[in-house]
Amino acid sequence: MPRRTEPLPLTKSQARRIWLQAQRLDRVAPFGEGPAATAAAVEHLGYVQIDTINVIERCHHHILYSRIPAYRRADLKQAQSVDKSVFEYWTHALSYVPSRDFRYFMPLMREHKREGHQWYASVKPADMRKVMRLIKAGPLTIRDIEDDVLTEKEHLWQSRKPSKHALELAFYTGALAVSERNGMLKTYELMMRHFGWDEPPKTASAGEVAAYLLDRSLRAQGVVSLDSICHLDAPSKPAVRRAIEARVRRKELLPVAIDGAGKQEHWARPEALEGAGEGAAPLVHILSPFDPLIIQRKRTELIFGYGHKFEAYVPKAKRVLGYFALPVLVDDEIVAALDLKTDRQNKKLLMQKWNWVGPGKAAKGEARKALKRRIEEELDRFEKFQLDE
Repeated sequence: MPRRTEPLPLTKSQARRIWLQAQRLDRVAPFGEGPAATAAAVEHLGYVQIDTINVIERCHHHILYSRIPAYRRADLKQAQSVDKSVFEYWTHALSYVPSRDFRYFMPLMREHKREGHQWYASVKPADMRKVMRLIKAGPLTIRDIEDDVLTEKEHLWQSRKPSKHALELAFYTGALAVSERNGMLKTYELMMRHFGWDEPPKTASAGEVAAYLLDRSLRAQGVVSLDSICHLDAPSKPAVRRAIEARVRRKELLPVAIDGAGKQEHWARPEALEGAGEGAAPLVHILSPFDPLIIQRKRTELIFGYGHKFEAYVPKAKRVLGYFALPVLVDDEIVAALDLKTDRQNKKLLMQKWNWVGPGKAAKGEARKALKRRIEEELDRFEKFQLDE
């Protein structure tokens, strides 16, 4: 039996630097600017989460802005609707994903077509036939369907319109694409017509999907665990573990032991470890709570020593950080969490609450003042982005 490779020790500081480099948060404008930069950022990250909350700019725009200083909302629209270099589908949440990765999502689309979708079990065949008949005439939004008989909601976020349920189910089965977004209003189009395909891509095999999930995470995370690769996707873990073990045997991946991780296993490519001692550029990022650096809360707490609390659904009296607190990354440390709100009518960014955390809380005197100055400079730029229509 081959001898087990002992994990290489990795300090939290080294793990932070590797992750920041992989997330492209350690340099200025790593993707350039314009629609091509937007497509490149989505391809590198693997996905950019979409969210409906609009207290601060919606998170898909915010995540891209954090890596593309010259980002404009029109760049994402161009990538989705004109260049068609990105499309919407489900990862751990509804997300923008690279169109070149479409084939890796086809097994899930086929599963939904074959077995249905737990959220849309109440969709009636007649409603599905109706929306597919209407969309053959051209793209449509739910507002274009005016003859629905409203139904009772089965849960709080569900629409009362049967046609909306049918459109969404057709989206999950891969029959329809979201061809455009205006705010959160989605325009649906036939998938084949949207991409101009005569034939769809070849469906990825189970092994190819596992390799894709692993490669996507290695690219965007640098150091990975089974949980970080399969975030909210437990069924994929056995296949992904087999892919990891095969690469470890070929020495394409090395086991690493992050300080404080206990028995949780991590792996990295040898080349990622070579730059583990290099520091990040002196940058400040005001991050979305849905940013890939923050969304996996346990991972963020392990590597940054910061446990983010998303308190939008917490009763006001029990909030600690605030309704919509944004973590602030200064160099390679999370030092604050700012509860902000954009007042679009009066064109200003409102500071609801400033929380110092981690090294920011520990800093005193001139060190604290210097940190505050740097964050306030970034807040000025962040406000301009918020209010730039």
